[in-house]
Amino acid sequence: MNNGNIIETRGLRKIYKLGKVGVEALRGVDLAVPAGEFLSVVGPSGSGKSTLFHIIGGLTPPTAGQVRVADHDLAALGDAGRTRLRKRTVGFVFQKFNLLPNLTARDNIAVARFIGGSSSKPDPHFEEILALLGIADRLDHRPNELSGGEQQRVAIARAIVNRPAILLADEPTGNLDTGNSIAVLDILRGLNERLGQTILMITHNPEAAAYGHRTVHMRDGKIAERG
Repeated sequence: MNNGNIIETRGLRKIYKLGKVGVEALRGVDLAVPAGEFLSVVGPSGSGKSTLFHIIGGLTPPTAGQVRVADHDLAALGDAGRTRLRKRTVGFVFQKFNLLPNLTARDNIAVARFIGGSSSKPDPHFEEILALLGIADRLDHRPNELSGGEQQRVAIARAIVNRPAILLADEPTGNLDTGNSIAVLDILRGLNERLGQTILMITHNPEAAAYGHRTVHMRDGKIAERG
């Protein structure tokens, strides 16, 4: 497994136990994402796309199958290894912004830098990120002083401040109006084009999915269509 792929799964299965009943969320998913690609994964609720997201991000283990992320077999890493991978290699953006409410935007981003082990010295790369996201003048505001679109931009900055090779975005426009959704999707496209960020975006919205290079459609825990 690899062939230039930064994310690769084979025969991925996930079964959740609900009492004595097993619910199969993934039913043998094979997926390959080349480095530098912006991939959209589309499907209705219950299709398995969010389960796939969590497994690729090392947040939950599969029941069966293999997952490789940045040349690492996630099963072989163990809990500590997967935690290190998330800190250094994978950034996460969610539908809910999950910002710490008592901290400013600047400090929310600084916490992520600290957790990721980044130096406290100024980073010219970070200034480029701020310019791309358009939040340089909002850094001293707390989340409740920011619009939804601004909060998501801060969440994106937090996700990429440690220069992860991969950005995983789960319904990043789900809580935004049309204007802010377009702005956030333009930002993701810009990160991909200007910084070479590999992006895997989960969405139920075909218009949002169109921002990616390629779209994979999921249904009933399987990949139903590749486009």
